[in-house]
This record gives sequence, C-alpha cells and structure tokens, in this order.
Amino acid sequence: MTRFLSLMLMLSVAIFGGGWTLFGTAPIGGVAAFAARAADTEAASFVFCHDNGGTNCVVDGDTIWYRGTKIRIADIDTPETHQPKCPAEAKLGAAATRRMLQLVNAGPFTLQSINRDEDRYGRKLRVIARGGKSLGELLVEEGLARYYKGGRRGWC
Repeated sequence: MTRFLSLMLMLSVAIFGGGWTLFGTAPIGGVAAFAARAADTEAASFVFCHDNGGTNCVVDGDTIWYRGTKIRIADIDTPETHQPKCPAEAKLGAAATRRMLQLVNAGPFTLQSINRDEDRYGRKLRVIARGGKSLGELLVEEGLARYYKGGRRGWC
C-alpha cells in the first residue's frame, strides 16, 4: 500500500506540479524559467501618460513611469511618438505604445537591471520580463520594436 501511495503522489506531482516528471527533472522550460515565473512580483494598473509623466503610465513603446520612477526599457528601441519623423514612424510608434500598455497590464513582471543604472537623461535602465521572457522581445517578435544597439537610427 505504501508503494501505491508513493506512486500516486509522484503521479499527482507530475500531472499538477507544472511539468515536473517522475524522474526528478526540471519543469518544462528549465529551473531558471520556473524561478523567473515565481519572481514576477512587480505590478500596477498602467494608463497612457499625458504631459510630463506620472505614477504608473506608458510614455511610449520603450519608456514607462512606474511608482514615480521613469524607466527606459533597455533591451529595445521603438519608433518615436513625440515628434516622429514620418507618418509611418508615428503609426508604428502608436502601435508599440498600445501594445506595451497591454503587456504591462497583463500581470506581474520583473524589472531586471543591466550593466548601467541610468541613461544620460536620468531614466532607470531596466528590462521588463514576465516568466523569464522580456516584454521588449515580444515587441520585437511582433514587429513593433528592434533590439537596442546604441545610438539613434531612423524609422522612416
């Protein structure tokens, strides 16, 4: 009977435990992804920013205000919404801004530091991730951003 109960417990863990197997291997996505999901503790209700910032709002596709701190999403570059150089940039920038608003409102996330704390404008440089995946990377995959490689590059 003890073996039966042990087997049932292990089977329950395998089925309901988020991907653990009977052989003690890591959950689907690996230990790091599992730990990252558990670490997503930041959350707020975000709106679009109006004027000069706020508490929890999205400025554009790569800049947010969170708890009164202006954050530049460090791993991506999105088209400008303030003084775009052409109509195509304005349109893509607006779409990136709307999508970032959806993403930050979709649930808890993590703010990950990079090798620099701030940019030259005083914005905190952070990668925003959920479940171990960068939200900026999602924008790149959706064609709304590109990976940031330094400097300014046009969108027109």
